[in-house]
Amino acid sequence: MNKIISFLLIVIMLASCSEYQKAIKSEDLAFKNKIANEMYDKGKYAKALRIYEQIVPAYRGKPNAERLFYMFSMAYYNTKQYYLAGYQFESFASNYPRSEKREEAAFLSAECFYRLSPKYSLDQTDTDKALTKLQSFIDTYPNSEYLPKANEYVKELREKLEKKAFEIAKQYYTISDYRLEYNAAMTALDNFIADYPGTPFKEEALFLKFSTAYKLAINSVQNKKEDRLILAKTAYNSFTKFKSDSQFKDKADQMLATIDKELQQFSK
Repeated sequence: MNKIISFLLIVIMLASCSEYQKAIKSEDLAFKNKIANEMYDKGKYAKALRIYEQIVPAYRGKPNAERLFYMFSMAYYNTKQYYLAGYQFESFASNYPRSEKREEAAFLSAECFYRLSPKYSLDQTDTDKALTKLQSFIDTYPNSEYLPKANEYVKELREKLEKKAFEIAKQYYTISDYRLEYNAAMTALDNFIADYPGTPFKEEALFLKFSTAYKLAINSVQNKKEDRLILAKTAYNSFTKFKSDSQFKDKADQMLATIDKELQQFSK
């Protein structure tokens, strides 16, 4: 019995493959479309896509091709070809404004750019594009069922941009000891704090700003030292005001003690 079932399965598979090969070589658009849809329904998206790519040019601009273009876009999406899927979904939403799939297509187009966003250390051009697309979707469909997911993506992408900006500012801090470029590090950290006031990296950024101001003051020539020590103390106050129980508090207090000791020489 098992041998018979296995044989029948093999026959069905061979027939399916034979039909697929016929569709690839066929000039019959309806037949090709039928087989492509069958491949899609079976989850064989790469095979479906190969046929869709053959027939799409012939259906372009035709109002009765809505389902074809939707499945064509989804085939790209399901094979993780997000650049092409994003473009096709955007085109679908534009060409079929009355489609019940338009909202979904608009969201998936934006989501494709989200999925193309690289890790924070790389170029963030696609991240910026994704944020633009997602914000456009949120503005267009404020009551969409996809809104929570869109907002989640926006939050994640913004945090990624913040992390990249923070790491760049932090790099200025890291190299400042070697190049004695404390002013450049201070400027970079000030700009980051101003640009991202609600960032989760603010605590560390404020500490690094204080640390930079401290190093600048301690390493200053005598005629600039007092002013810079006072500036460092101001940075300390800003840091502790933001988070009095910071993980960096003990280290900051040690530096503050040194600042106060250095300031004593100017009070005589």
